[in-house]
Amino acid sequence: MSRIAILLGVLAATGCSAEAATPVAQAKAQARGGPVVVELFQSQGCSSCPPANANVNALAAARPDVLALSYAVTYWDHLGWKDTFARPAYTERQRAYARRGQSDGVYTPQVVINGATALVGANRTRLDRAIAAAGAVGGPAIARDNDNLTIGGGQGAPATVLVVTYDPRVRRVPIKAGENGGRTLPHRNVVTDMREAGVWLGKPLRLAAPRPKDSALRTAVLLQHGAGGPIVGAAKL
Repeated sequence: MSRIAILLGVLAATGCSAEAATPVAQAKAQARGGPVVVELFQSQGCSSCPPANANVNALAAARPDVLALSYAVTYWDHLGWKDTFARPAYTERQRAYARRGQSDGVYTPQVVINGATALVGANRTRLDRAIAAAGAVGGPAIARDNDNLTIGGGQGAPATVLVVTYDPRVRRVPIKAGENGGRTLPHRNVVTDMREAGVWLGKPLRLAAPRPKDSALRTAVLLQHGAGGPIVGAAKL
């Protein structure tokens, strides 16, 4: 792991607090529409990741106004443990944020809020403040109609329609080697699939989006200004 990544993780973990967002902050975010999109990029092979992972797990459990998504990246797999959830596509998504200037480089753990604000995410107080400052993405109404998506008209077009499948269950993974060897790490809202479904041009749109074959999985929709761009609409279905 790079010295920068380790330093960022250590600095963010200092003074880490389990303080939850205030009711006022939650009400403010909900009033703007919802949800706030919180994307975590982490690896089971990164010793700095468990605090940020725990924070995002807690958000997934307690904040209905937040869409928390956990992406496992591949670039620490050489440290002795290959992440069981990692995919190159998730690594590329994080790199796209860096190319667009939405984040200051690529590192773990990294949280990106609404596709626009990046931070380490290991300090719960700082994370809650960043979520409150960002607020919900707003955007058009998004709903499921059987195996189709319906997206209403609105501002912010054009935007790529991303259909995300994630697992809301707590997945406990025994780590047998590497920096976290001997630990069992809990994961929640692990992204299992992400694909482009079309392009939203600001007018009502209907797209095919079959339900996951595994009924335990959940679906979310993101409207994003291209790879690594800001997110202008979102929904949990």
